[in-house]
Amino acid sequence: MSVRPRIPFARQVLILQVGVVVVVACLGYGLVAWMLDGELRDQYGQRALTVARAVAVDPQIEAAVAAGDPGHVVQERAERVRIRTGALFVVVTDRHGIRYSHPTPSEVGRRVSTDPSAALAGHEVVNVERGTLGLSARGKVPLYGPQGGVLGEVSVGFDAGAIDQELGRLLRDLTLFIAGAVLLGVLASAAIGRRLKRQTLGLEPYELAELVQEREAVLHGVGEGVVAVDTAGRVAVCNDEAARLLGAAPERGAAAAGLAPVGALRDVLTGAREAANLFVTAGERVLVVNRREVRRDGRDLGAVVTLRDRTDLETLARELDSVSTLFDALRAQRHEYANRLHTLSGLLQLGHAEEAAGYLGALMDDEVGRLPAEEELPDPLTDPYLRAFLAAKSAVAAEKGVRLDIGSASYVPGRVAEPLDVTTVVGNLVDNAVEAARLGRRRPARVEVELLGDGRDLHVTVADSGDGLPEGLREAVFDDGVSTREAAGGRSRGLGLGLARRTARARDGDVAFVDPGGDGTGAVALARLPGVLGAEAAR
Repeated sequence: MSVRPRIPFARQVLILQVGVVVVVACLGYGLVAWMLDGELRDQYGQRALTVARAVAVDPQIEAAVAAGDPGHVVQERAERVRIRTGALFVVVTDRHGIRYSHPTPSEVGRRVSTDPSAALAGHEVVNVERGTLGLSARGKVPLYGPQGGVLGEVSVGFDAGAIDQELGRLLRDLTLFIAGAVLLGVLASAAIGRRLKRQTLGLEPYELAELVQEREAVLHGVGEGVVAVDTAGRVAVCNDEAARLLGAAPERGAAAAGLAPVGALRDVLTGAREAANLFVTAGERVLVVNRREVRRDGRDLGAVVTLRDRTDLETLARELDSVSTLFDALRAQRHEYANRLHTLSGLLQLGHAEEAAGYLGALMDDEVGRLPAEEELPDPLTDPYLRAFLAAKSAVAAEKGVRLDIGSASYVPGRVAEPLDVTTVVGNLVDNAVEAARLGRRRPARVEVELLGDGRDLHVTVADSGDGLPEGLREAVFDDGVSTREAAGGRSRGLGLGLARRTARARDGDVAFVDPGGDGTGAVALARLPGVLGAEAAR
């Protein structure tokens, strides 16, 4: 079955507009022609009536008609008026309708061919009638005598052919005007069609409809968040995934700056900052952001910002780092214990029992000096999740050469009700402190964590033996992408502290550095987490 080819939309618009222009022009032409014809007929009738009135007040004609025109004065004077005015005829009759004048002398003395009764009754008449000389626009007036009585009538007519000639001349001018208007309308319609084609990039309406449907399917089907921003910084497109990641569903035309708080993400959305696989945080999520400017034919059309959720991957990467660190630690310990056992075995095989006993005592003293195991953590930390978490962090810190101490004033009764938030905040603060202590100049490298439960609120203080925060970074370190160390191994930096602060503030808490350190002292961070402890902690 063959598909009927579609007429391009621009051509349809052109045909429709040209058709409308032609129809309107034709209707206007007919209306004007009808009005001109009526106006010309009325003008010629009024002219005939004016001439007839002038003839009717001629005293010589009045006297001659009253006397029966014995000297044929009426014919002479009527013909003189006819010639001067260009009338078709000037006819004067008596009260019986008998002519005293006529352009054809043989008609004088005969009764008029049209009805004279209205004029003889004292009424003026203007009409178009056909008489002995053909169709004419005529005016008839009564001829009054000296006593006021009606003596007859005066009838003046102008040839209807003159009306048609005048109408034809006016219509020729009107035709030229209408033709020019139609031509102008066609050119304007063609220009509108071309502009419409440029505005739609040469696409037909059905193609635009299909394009919109495909765009909606793609935008709301992809796993990435997509935000399109126009040149004025307004949101043009925001798909469902972007609304989910940003925690907002903006209306079309809303300001892009309102989609995120002050920070790196907001700078990317507003165009104040370029982004190529930039790691930022949005609430408790870690996002990878890209921004690309859109141009066509050298014209700026705005930008497209893509958002990818890396929260799960970032969490998994942190867990893999911890597992890898613990694995390396266990492997190192296995080699260490194997070497010690070999040494002890050799001493015993050689019969050096006293040396073996001394070596074993030294090993015991070394083990006692090591960090506490999970069961050796302070008793006031009753939550098993918190104890296990801190024990794991202690082991990781130890493998990095950093001693992690739990402050003696720590006291957290009850259980942790929000372990995810506690892990995010405490874990990031401890990791940051361990790195600072490891890279610091002071030895031994130490980190002290102190936890205090206040009702259902948890207060955490983390102090390190590092070199302190660089000047001016006390608040900036909480911004996305700001770090005191370079990224290594492809990992992102500058996200942990910002994520910790956002998590705390989401619970109406906060994270801040109460002491930036420096001059031989490390930094001290304080976190306040409301409502993260169980109800039993409030009793």
